[in-house]
Amino acid sequence: MCGIIGYAGGENSTRAVDVVLESLARLEYRGYDSAGVAVVADGIVQAKKAGKLQGLLDELAAQPLPATTTAIGHTRWATHGSPTDENAHPHLSFDRQVTLVHNGIIENHAELARDLAVRGIDTVSETDTEVVAHRLALALAETGDLTEAMRATVQELEGSFTLVAIAADSPGTVVAARRNSPLVIGLGDGENFVGSDVAAFVSQTQRAIEMGQDEMVTITPDSVAIQTFDGEPVEREEFHIDWNADAAVKGGFDTFMEKEIHDQPAAVRDTLLGRMSPTGALQLDELRIEESILRRVDKIVVVACGTAAYAGHVAKYAIEHWCRIPVEIELAHEFRYRDPVVSEKTLVVAITQSGETMDTLMAVRHAREQGAKVLAIVNTHGSTIARESDAVLYTHAGPEVAVASTKAFVAQITATYLLGLYLAQLRGNKYSDEVVTYLDELMKMPDRIADVIAREDEIKNLAREMRDVTSVLFLGRHVGYPVALEGALKLKELAYIHAEGFAAGELKHGPIALVEEDQPVFFIVPTPRRPLLHAKVISNLREVSARGARVLCIAEQGDTAVDEFAHAVFRIPETPTLLHPLVSVVPLQIFALALATEKGLDVDQPRNLAKSVTVE
Repeated sequence: MCGIIGYAGGENSTRAVDVVLESLARLEYRGYDSAGVAVVADGIVQAKKAGKLQGLLDELAAQPLPATTTAIGHTRWATHGSPTDENAHPHLSFDRQVTLVHNGIIENHAELARDLAVRGIDTVSETDTEVVAHRLALALAETGDLTEAMRATVQELEGSFTLVAIAADSPGTVVAARRNSPLVIGLGDGENFVGSDVAAFVSQTQRAIEMGQDEMVTITPDSVAIQTFDGEPVEREEFHIDWNADAAVKGGFDTFMEKEIHDQPAAVRDTLLGRMSPTGALQLDELRIEESILRRVDKIVVVACGTAAYAGHVAKYAIEHWCRIPVEIELAHEFRYRDPVVSEKTLVVAITQSGETMDTLMAVRHAREQGAKVLAIVNTHGSTIARESDAVLYTHAGPEVAVASTKAFVAQITATYLLGLYLAQLRGNKYSDEVVTYLDELMKMPDRIADVIAREDEIKNLAREMRDVTSVLFLGRHVGYPVALEGALKLKELAYIHAEGFAAGELKHGPIALVEEDQPVFFIVPTPRRPLLHAKVISNLREVSARGARVLCIAEQGDTAVDEFAHAVFRIPETPTLLHPLVSVVPLQIFALALATEKGLDVDQPRNLAKSVTVE
């Protein structure tokens, strides 16, 4: 997501702008659609521009910022408001006394904006961030101290945020705060830093301090003072960054794919943020479809390709269960060529990470020509599909660099759950308290995913044992079926070996002919709390085991029924059935990554593949 840097240098250091611009270049890997920088020099001076960092650099070459000791910078991945110069960070307060940058989502920004309007303070951007800048300026006017002003301001905020601010009357001081969004401190010699991750300053120092939840920090060239939001001082030991600046862009991981697998708890958490209105109603991002039309929808058609299509398969189970609306899954490249039956009562859901997938774009256009309404689930603000759809639900997964999708997939599944619950609430299929119960379960998923990732060595060890296999089968029932399809796709993409995913019930209708001695077969085992479904998969386990296959299971903790037949079992936390894919897919991602790594293959750039397919 957004990249952040803050710098406080000594009186003899006037390199603040250079430090911040270099940091922003190192943060480009996070993905962004605009960039900006602000300094304290006889007041606040700032420059910001939509587009790539080079555009900002060109502007600063023509109109340089003054040499100074204090600066903040930002690369923005749009969440509130389109990518424009006005929406780019930093955001200056109404009195020009403070400016700040922000990563995250302020859930109560509308309420705060209304209060500002009553005070006669208008906003000039579409962002939630600008509201915080104005609130901080009001607090500074009352307290006279930037640290105290920040502490007062964060008490008003709901949501996820990292905030980094400077003030016109406080040269040499940077104040930052974090809640549910990363922030780390860099310790220099006569200078100090804050950043969204250590990539922001690792070329300057390898000494750092982690920030805890609901903590803020004030840095000067010679001091670092951490406190809680309640004002209690915090002491924390520094640590040494043991990777170099080149590795920093991957967060210390060997590959982008490994980093993005580890990003998945945050991707799910961020996609869920800010979805509940003050009245208890679920809300989407850009809804340009009248509620009366959505109440009349009698069919949903999901159009997508590859991994995104498998996210749609998961959505089918959830939406049909919650909303009682039939859901069809269409490969986007087949959709318009088969004369699909759609009407003004059809809702077409287009799922795409980039928002530029040509097959999906053409399907969207065809659906709209037929009178259907289109809702897009995308990860990129301002993308073509987002612009051409009637409604947009953004996944907040941040940039995904590796070609093979991981965190975008779980974010897409999460978004489809939100859509299903939104429609269920709107159409009266679920009461508000039922929706809240499901949301509470969804909010537990990031921790469950993190629990799986924490035990990744178990899967990596299994991959090392299997580095010479030439074929792997994946079987699942219910929501485990699309997970099996995705597990097979990941292995094809990364390890270049034969892999197939099947609905487990299809086994005896043909695929069992592929099973022979030592054939690896992964089973995605449903929760034992669905006894009929679970029993059917155990029956499949028996069939495959009896033929000498190497049975590998993804099963819930405490499920002992698989032990008799499995050569290896990877345990996942207990999870409601419909939410199972969010945790059961993760071991399969890790397995594909590890097996490809063992074979010495490039997991970030698999052969013949592109991240965004922009031709039909």
